[in-house]
Amino acid sequence: MPTPNQAALDFLLTRRSRPAKTLQAPAPSREELAPILTAAARTPDHGKLEPWRFIVIETGAMARLADLTEKHARAAGLPDEKIEKQRQQFDQGHLAVAVIEVRRETKALPAIEQTYSTGAVCLALLNAALASGWGANWLSGFPAHNRSFTEEAFGLAENESVAGYIHIATETRIPPERPRPDMESITTWLST
Repeated sequence: MPTPNQAALDFLLTRRSRPAKTLQAPAPSREELAPILTAAARTPDHGKLEPWRFIVIETGAMARLADLTEKHARAAGLPDEKIEKQRQQFDQGHLAVAVIEVRRETKALPAIEQTYSTGAVCLALLNAALASGWGANWLSGFPAHNRSFTEEAFGLAENESVAGYIHIATETRIPPERPRPDMESITTWLST
């Protein structure tokens, strides 16, 4: 019979992201962030390729990224209300970690496995931040998917892309629970 880690299971059964717009200073220091990043890097990684890396966005870089978001969103023809919404994550941010997928050349594994591992890093980072007592939220949107923005903002190489931004700071309130999947409708049991 396995020995359960009930505290970890209870955390996973009740975890809830905190909306980024409700997070406030302080954000974790570099020392406080180190174990969170270390926990995220323990994600399953078939082939030991490490197909991801982190860019920590501190408060001082947020205004520059907000302005760059607006610049590239205007160039892409987004309407003003969408531009304002897209720049908010940086206008209101205190600390975020950009999780960068680094697509490695390999014939041993399908490329999609690197994407799966990168997504798992995002969730592990989010959960590690929450488990450490911080509020955290995983955002993407235009600043994650617009190539000209990500190249200018972060100098990404051709084989790199942003999987998401994990915003981490002090939570101001616990959000209400939201509807969760109906397990019966999404689970199939194969017995034979």
